[in-house]
Amino acid sequence: MAHQSDLIAEDIEAYLHQHEHKSLLRFLTCGSVDDGKSTLIGRLLYDSKMIFEDQLAALEADSKKVGTQGGDIDFALLVDGLAAEREQGITIDVAYRFFSTDKRKFIVADTPGHEQYTRNMVTGASTADAAIILIDARKGVLTQTRRHSYLVSLLGIRHVVLAINKMDLVDWSKEVFDTIVAEYREFAAQIGLTEFTAIPMSALKGDNITEASAKAPWYSGPPLMRWLEDAPVEDDLREQPFRMPVQWVNRPNLDFRGFSGFVSSGVVRPGDRVKALPSGRESTVARIVTMGGDLDEAVAGQSVTLTLQDEIDVSRGDVLAAAKAPPAVADQFEATLVWFDDEAMLPGRPYLLKLGARTVGAQVTEPKYKVNVNTLEHLAAKRLELNEIGVVNLSTDAPLAFDAYAENKDLGGFILIDRISNRTVGAGMLHFALRRSQNIHWQALDVSKQARAAQKGQTPRVVWFTGLSGAGKSTIANMVEKRLLADGKHTYLLDGDNVRHGLNKDLGFTEEDRVENIRRVGEVAKLMVDAGLIVLTAFISPFRAERRMVRELMGEREFVEVFVDTPIVEAERRDVKGLYKKARAGELKNFTGVDSPYEPPENPEIRIDTTKTSPEEAAELIFQWLEAGFDPGI
Repeated sequence: MAHQSDLIAEDIEAYLHQHEHKSLLRFLTCGSVDDGKSTLIGRLLYDSKMIFEDQLAALEADSKKVGTQGGDIDFALLVDGLAAEREQGITIDVAYRFFSTDKRKFIVADTPGHEQYTRNMVTGASTADAAIILIDARKGVLTQTRRHSYLVSLLGIRHVVLAINKMDLVDWSKEVFDTIVAEYREFAAQIGLTEFTAIPMSALKGDNITEASAKAPWYSGPPLMRWLEDAPVEDDLREQPFRMPVQWVNRPNLDFRGFSGFVSSGVVRPGDRVKALPSGRESTVARIVTMGGDLDEAVAGQSVTLTLQDEIDVSRGDVLAAAKAPPAVADQFEATLVWFDDEAMLPGRPYLLKLGARTVGAQVTEPKYKVNVNTLEHLAAKRLELNEIGVVNLSTDAPLAFDAYAENKDLGGFILIDRISNRTVGAGMLHFALRRSQNIHWQALDVSKQARAAQKGQTPRVVWFTGLSGAGKSTIANMVEKRLLADGKHTYLLDGDNVRHGLNKDLGFTEEDRVENIRRVGEVAKLMVDAGLIVLTAFISPFRAERRMVRELMGEREFVEVFVDTPIVEAERRDVKGLYKKARAGELKNFTGVDSPYEPPENPEIRIDTTKTSPEEAAELIFQWLEAGFDPGI
């Protein structure tokens, strides 16, 4: 196979040592459809002799069968691995390939060009040190070229090649080359890509790939492979302050307690003072432990275990940092967000945010704007759809140690995860902490929830009634409150219609407003529970995510979900307020059950089938449940 070295025959140990200590460059290829990304990577693999003989034979056979080069070798087939890719002649998934030369090792990500796979491109770019942006010399700078260039800039990739491919199809015209470079340079300046190297090439023919081509005598720059070997991608993270997110608390026995992780920046030595964040406690590094023995220092890029001289509380997800230059700690941020999911991002909806090894609850509190990557125009936005990019304010349930993404990718880059499906729905880059996150603190109070509850002689709870409009939520909730009041309990009923006359009168019935409606009610209910009250709420609350958000605001066993289960046909038959009739006539938009979905609870504490149980019976059963504290067969 393979890139061969004379050392293999002469001294295999020396060869392996040399190979192990080569620097590694991660780069990606991106551009518009059919610009030749996969062909370029296939050519790099072929010219660096990183193809097994059986792979080469299979490639030759596949080229004749499904290739696009008239029977000649179609290098794109080396990386277009999915059947759909080969059939359509496009890249869909991100394909990673390894190859090496005498000077360096490489991992290349072949990213898709179609707009609907932009999220895949972001995945490939997230770990890249350099980028090759391909342009078809016949087409020039296209929309997708601009989109990918913007993403490359956004993700902090500063080493860029503008690979003007298929120059053989324009007769190696210097005029065409110069025109494309000038147009791209004008756009690149707007997005902060102040430096890039433009290379004319033909990936299919191999011109200016590994060797300079005589077909472009007017070009005096390096061929692509030489640029890749010489790219100064080691920005030197060693010069930055020490950072190590803790991935594991290593406790093999009673005599050893270490903190394992990947050094994302800086240098650490025994005797250095470090600070554990977000707690802020300090200690001194005692040892740097590895499988091969203790080290005198650990540098960015190494995975090590640190032991400390003091017994301080450090957990997975915490960050060990230089005590004199620690990262910031906050729970509210401005960030750029790239949306990955088919279901839109909605402000107020609860997500999980993963930053390094730490996962916390998070919400997008305010979308500030989205970016038109073709014009770089800032557009007003209340949501982000699939593949859209925006700047948003975020809040998290717990404080995070972070650096701005521009300074440290490991401590500034995050993903958002859907709480129910565990899908990765977005990826983002933190800019800075919002000032209010530094100026607002919890005030310690002497009177606790427990004291307020004891005074009232009751267990505070939220009884959350959910169901379709017309199901009977308000009717049953009203009866339950009267029964509790007669029993001497302290209660309050939050009704969906009543709340919209005051607290939520500024909200409509779009998905965004429905999420915000439930978020506000959940926060009010939490305060009432803290006051020691039994709170009943009657809201359609159509989305599981928001009901789960409210549940997680409460303490253990403080949230009781009551599903008032009424079939849509029965709810429409009742239609006391005439809302279904208006919705069916098109006079009422976004009406739950008609043109907006209702997601029924999967495991409610109480389910009431209103086709079999009267409101009076339901109210008595719920009262008995609250009195007994368990399900009496409801």
